Amino acid sequence: MEQLLILLIFLPLVGALVTAFTGNAAKHVALFFSVVTFAITLVAVSGFRPDASTQFEVNFPWIQDLGIHFHAGIDGISMITVLLTTVLMPLIILSSYQHEYKSNQAFYALILFMQFGLLLVFTSLDAFLFYIGWEAALIPIYFICAIWGGKDRIRVNMKFFVYTIAGSLFMLLGIIYLYLQNPANNFELQAFYNLNLDAVQQSWLFWSFFVAFAIKMPVFPFHTWQPDTYTEAPAPGTMLLSGIMLKMGIYGVIRWLLPIAPEGVQQWGHFVIILSIIGILYASLIAFTQKDAKRLVAYSSIAHVGLISAGIFALNTQGMQGAMIQMLSHGVNVVGLFFVLDIIFSRMKTNKIAELGGIAKQAPQLAIVFLIIVLGTVALPGTNGFIGEFMLLMGVYQYQAWAGAVAGLTIIFGAVYMFRMYQDVMLGKTNDLTINFTDIKGSEKVVLYIICALIIVLGVYPKLVLHLSEAAVQQLIDQVTHKLTSVN
Repeated sequence: MEQLLILLIFLPLVGALVTAFTGNAAKHVALFFSVVTFAITLVAVSGFRPDASTQFEVNFPWIQDLGIHFHAGIDGISMITVLLTTVLMPLIILSSYQHEYKSNQAFYALILFMQFGLLLVFTSLDAFLFYIGWEAALIPIYFICAIWGGKDRIRVNMKFFVYTIAGSLFMLLGIIYLYLQNPANNFELQAFYNLNLDAVQQSWLFWSFFVAFAIKMPVFPFHTWQPDTYTEAPAPGTMLLSGIMLKMGIYGVIRWLLPIAPEGVQQWGHFVIILSIIGILYASLIAFTQKDAKRLVAYSSIAHVGLISAGIFALNTQGMQGAMIQMLSHGVNVVGLFFVLDIIFSRMKTNKIAELGGIAKQAPQLAIVFLIIVLGTVALPGTNGFIGEFMLLMGVYQYQAWAGAVAGLTIIFGAVYMFRMYQDVMLGKTNDLTINFTDIKGSEKVVLYIICALIIVLGVYPKLVLHLSEAAVQQLIDQVTHKLTSVN
């Protein structure tokens, strides 16, 4: 079965190379490769045992003198992120069908190349390979935003690039240090887990990894690149960043930070939870003041990710499982939100909330699907957002009651600013601008109907996802707890 994982990882890379030379058919070729990659993921899911083992494992020497192996595999935690990536990628590509991009073959090739980097990150069991995937996912999104972004794209993109590269360098220092401490002289993840590091070593290793992951998520106060980048990026770029790429940071915390530096997490975890809760409150309050709908959704994303971060560092099963399903749910919802706003912008040439209104009268189908996505975002029971946020709040509450109470404000605040935005954009009277608004059609319907179906299915039957990660999450919690108990 190892061939299945090799095919899963490298098919998008092959697709990127093919797409780069296909001219006007590039978007169709890219969509084909993304759909086939999703089909391979479904085969992997159908053959996946929902236990704590690593499956579809591939391991062969790569740079033997340095102990670097091409070692990858999938367990319950990585299966969620692989599913997220391969489900959203065809939707993101299909959502771009309404636009014509200059050098479209390069545009779609970069999207597929980014998928290759993302899948490498989510399946790597070798630290060097993980770092290669981490950087490989950054390069294409930089060019996507720099070439096809808005008017202020160069300044904004440079800030994003500097932030992420700086964080990556911190992580690289941590990886090199772990390699030097490893008597086996390799970059194996399991070997790093087994290292006997003291509290001081784990403390600074915590920060070397956390800074990189916190910037990518982003967690307050490492978030300042995010709103501008989301606003200036082309719509598919914003969807890639918000729907999938920020999950690299969340995954990194779970897969690398917690098991490698549990004492560092114990020492600094409370501080991170406080930062996460500050981020929830700060981003929610800023979202209230936004006049641009795209920036409002960008700030709402910071608030939601803050809750995920707090749930992870609560270090209990409820919080961790909540983070698992919320990664998937947030990805689906935020892609849906940004796509709806892109549809509005493509017709009206504005996302200014004050300039819109009454769209529901002209586009009832868009109004319905937009409402379903908003309901998922504000965690209405029966939608995908509910179970994740409920479990996250349970996890944070078990950690400390006051933290759970304050973190719960994300749901209240989110409902207020999201419903207010929906009301101002979709309801009320039409104006001179929105009177000619046309309803969704073609590929727009396909993408939005699939997103709405995912919101409802995951909301009604969350076990579909939760059972995949349950055993792996429990093993991770037990592993971290055992290390902390043996030290204390």
